[in-house]
Amino acid sequence: MQTIHELARKVQLLIMDVDGVLTDGRIFFTPDGEEIKAFNTLDGHGLKMLQSTGVKLAIITGRAARCVEHRARGLGIDYYFQGVENKVGAFQTLLAQAGVDADACAYIGDDVVDLPVMRRVGLAVAVPDAPSLVRQNAHYVTGFGGGQGAVRELSELIMQAQGSFDEVMNRYLA
Repeated sequence: MQTIHELARKVQLLIMDVDGVLTDGRIFFTPDGEEIKAFNTLDGHGLKMLQSTGVKLAIITGRAARCVEHRARGLGIDYYFQGVENKVGAFQTLLAQAGVDADACAYIGDDVVDLPVMRRVGLAVAVPDAPSLVRQNAHYVTGFGGGQGAVRELSELIMQAQGSFDEVMNRYLA
């Protein structure tokens, strides 16, 4: 069996769910019915650092929300699929667009709707409050929860496995 670092070493594309992963899963609505979500800035900076090493980023989410689209643009997410009912279909489209194999992908999710993609990627990751079945199908379960640093933790794990973590951190120590 391969170790987590061996699996993470191969990652060329990190794919993320949104609600419960990039956020804590809560959804707020304005009086106009617009969705509001809270994103963690540590996660965001972790993604920017990971992207600077050449790893591509993608979002596949079942909901469509302007705030998520805005966040994805602000972070320079390479691929963004929203309002997706069939995550496997979006995943297959993503593989073709990104030109990567499924084994070179990591996916982080929090619920059973994420399982079809999690079971197809090289590194499947769940957040700690995901249902038991999701955690059982993950290669790795983060210590931090969704919207509370889980994506930053995964970003750093990938950079450490690929040997780019120290170089990225040295940019801040100069």
